Amino acid sequence: MSENAPERLQKIIANSGLCSRREAERLIEAGDVRVNGKIAQLGDKAEPGAAIFVKNKPILYKEERPITLIMNKPKGVLCTNADPYAERTVFDLLPSDLQRQRLFCAGRLDKDSEGLLVITNDGDLAHRLTHPSTEIVKRYRVVLHRDFNKEDIPKLLAGTEYEGDFLKAEKVIPAPQVGDGHQRRLEVHLHHGKKREVRRLFEANRYFVKKLVRVQIGGIILKNIPRGGIKILGKKDIERLFG
Repeated sequence: MSENAPERLQKIIANSGLCSRREAERLIEAGDVRVNGKIAQLGDKAEPGAAIFVKNKPILYKEERPITLIMNKPKGVLCTNADPYAERTVFDLLPSDLQRQRLFCAGRLDKDSEGLLVITNDGDLAHRLTHPSTEIVKRYRVVLHRDFNKEDIPKLLAGTEYEGDFLKAEKVIPAPQVGDGHQRRLEVHLHHGKKREVRRLFEANRYFVKKLVRVQIGGIILKNIPRGGIKILGKKDIERLFG
């Protein structure tokens, strides 16, 4: 595509580092985006240099060096940079030089969940990482409020309609029969990234998730990163996310 060709609005907004492409689509649908003074519609394109405002603030076209990092997200912090009332976010945990960058989460973890989180300013990478068609495996370790009945595994694999979404696991592996409480521990693999999907899937099957830790995305495994710590990813690391 020519450098001067119009591009989809959600791609331009994501590439500015303001948010992910999916979030940009939601902002457009909500009527929060204007292009050259007119309210944008989903599917609109914009010429390079167009005056694009999101919630009455102009997006920045300044070229930034692409940055992608992983964090070991601790419990109790939010994956948002759009909520002015959030007490503490993952971006508050970043070193000061990275806090000045326009970064966003490529796939979220809810406040009570922990583990592997991807943070980037690369809109295209975030779109690839979160789009269902890529079928990137996410692996979670789960602790339930009561003993797990292995006869429920087929239900989790078959999936269920719950709260307007179809939720399903790709793989469910009970913990080895070692140590206290092993009957309540599981490993769950998903391809999707719907909101609170693991928790809601178990809720639909009458379980409550007491602890949830994401330990793998694609070929990247969470290890040797303390809670709240980060690792900047190089090109090969990023390729492993899609492996």
